[in-house]
Amino acid sequence: MLSSVAVKRLVSGMCRTAQRPALIGMVSARGYRGDSPEDTKGDLIEIPLPPWEEKIGEPVEIKKRRLLYESRKRGMLENCILLSLFAKRYLNTMSEKQLQQYDRLINEPSNDWDIYYWATEAQPTPDIYQGEVMDMLKEFTKNREQEQRLDAPSLEYLEKEIQ
Repeated sequence: MLSSVAVKRLVSGMCRTAQRPALIGMVSARGYRGDSPEDTKGDLIEIPLPPWEEKIGEPVEIKKRRLLYESRKRGMLENCILLSLFAKRYLNTMSEKQLQQYDRLINEPSNDWDIYYWATEAQPTPDIYQGEVMDMLKEFTKNREQEQRLDAPSLEYLEKEIQ
C-alpha cells in the first residue's frame, strides 16, 4: 500500500506533467525513433535461426501433435489464437501433403508477424508459402461465422478425440 504522502506526490506530479504542455505552449517532443527517416536501424539485432528442415519419417499422429503444440506456442498472442483455433478445426482432417505445407508455413519464417500479415492479407504471401493450406488459413482468418476468438481453445477437446 502506498502512504498518503506518496500518493499526494504521485498525483501532484501527474497534474504538473499534464499541465506542462499547456503552460509552455508546445507538445512533448518524445517520439518513436523508428519512424524517423534518418533511422539507419543499426541498433536492430537479428537473431539467426536454424533453417527449417522437414522431419522425414515422422509418424502422422506425432506430427499432428507437434504441429498442434507449435500452433499454440507462438511468439505473439495474435498468432497463438489464430493458429491454435485453425489447428483445432483443420489439423485432424489434413492430408500428409497439407501437414507438410502447414509445418513449413508455421516453422520456416523467422518472424511471426509475417505469418499474421499473410493470413490477414495485409501483405502478399510469398510463392513458397502460397498453397492449399495458406488458402484455408486466409479463409479461416476472415471469420465469416463471426466467432468470438479471444483466446486459444482449451485442450479438453484433445481428450475427447483420443477416447
